[in-house]
Amino acid sequence: MRTIETKEIVEAVSRLSQEANFFLPEDVLDALKQACIAEISPIGRQTLNQIIENAILAKEEQIAICQDCGTIVIYLEVGQDVHISGGDLYAAINEGVRQGYANGYLRKSMVRQPFSSRINTRDNTPAIIHTDIVPGDRLKIIVMPKGGGSENMSRLFMLAPSDGRKGIIDAVIRAVDEAGSNPCPPVIVGVGIGGTAEKAMGLAKQALLRNIGEPNPDAEVNALEKELLKRVNALGIGPQGFGGKITALAVHIETFPTHIASMPLAVNLQCHVARHKEIVL
Repeated sequence: MRTIETKEIVEAVSRLSQEANFFLPEDVLDALKQACIAEISPIGRQTLNQIIENAILAKEEQIAICQDCGTIVIYLEVGQDVHISGGDLYAAINEGVRQGYANGYLRKSMVRQPFSSRINTRDNTPAIIHTDIVPGDRLKIIVMPKGGGSENMSRLFMLAPSDGRKGIIDAVIRAVDEAGSNPCPPVIVGVGIGGTAEKAMGLAKQALLRNIGEPNPDAEVNALEKELLKRVNALGIGPQGFGGKITALAVHIETFPTHIASMPLAVNLQCHVARHKEIVL
């Protein structure tokens, strides 16, 4: 049994909350640079250049890449041989978010009582926390700030099994097309297929954590990713909705076995500010 103090967790989450908002991952920055080369629209190229310049300035100045510093989504992989000492794990996560957003001068966007008073919590808590128990004696923490504009474009389709591959393609293309410029393209399209309604939604969001261009190991799923990316970019929405060839940087699909009568399909769009940082304690 290995012990991890909650103080370590608070410090890690605080730091990652800031770094995720300041530093765009290298795979995302590389994909944006490649998109700038591939884009045929002059205004699309100009827009991509501004996006890249903004990311570079945010890194140099250590300021938020985007004014929407997001809902903090936390993924925990807790080794079954880990003992958390010094307090409650989830309380430590939220304290880390609280400190990180205060110390990083990041916008606080969480409101209580979502359907009425909507009073800001003033510290961007509570975080959305997903926990998996895994073998080993380590704790992995992934911090993903998720902007409201892209999150609002999430979609769930409860397809019939007979809808098949074509039904999946039609639904994903419809979701991206209807979203238009709202999720701040070029986007990453996360797709979850299978499980139950909530499982598919979780898969779609987790798909956004994969490095851009990293293929799904299943050849059939990877072929579907490639076809969907081609179809999405044929929509002509383009960078920030100004028109062009590059509407999406990638389509990432995750699947899970499902009931014989079901085929849940979830779509979660990530804006070009595809922020996430992780640490293993």
